[in-house]
Amino acid sequence: MNKIEHLGIAVKDIAASNELFTKLLGVAPYKEEEVASEGVKTSFFEMGESKIELLEATKKDSPIAKFLEKKGEGIHHIAFAVADIQSEIERLKGEGFVVLNETPKRGADNKWVAFLHPKNTNGVLIELCQDIDS
Repeated sequence: MNKIEHLGIAVKDIAASNELFTKLLGVAPYKEEEVASEGVKTSFFEMGESKIELLEATKKDSPIAKFLEKKGEGIHHIAFAVADIQSEIERLKGEGFVVLNETPKRGADNKWVAFLHPKNTNGVLIELCQDIDS
């Protein structure tokens, strides 16, 4: 793993949260997009080499909607940048981690993504991400 790529924060209202984080961080989001396959709308703020990703559910049965219903707004995941996501998935499986999607899928911000089950990572959902172009 190369670095913390971003922290994902589940929010109920992305427009209101964009205003709040713009005031807090002193910068506007650099990108907003919807990932229809995951039922989520995202917004990204860049802070040096790291990012904050806000996530709003667009479907009632999406993972973010379920998270918000169970835990409310707050940190949803920590994402780590990796050079080779498939090799990292295999390495982590070999270490005993449960990978939620062994085949990387297209995520927001032009990334391939895969997730580790939080039951194996002290209750924290871990996202692996690799630039699609690399």
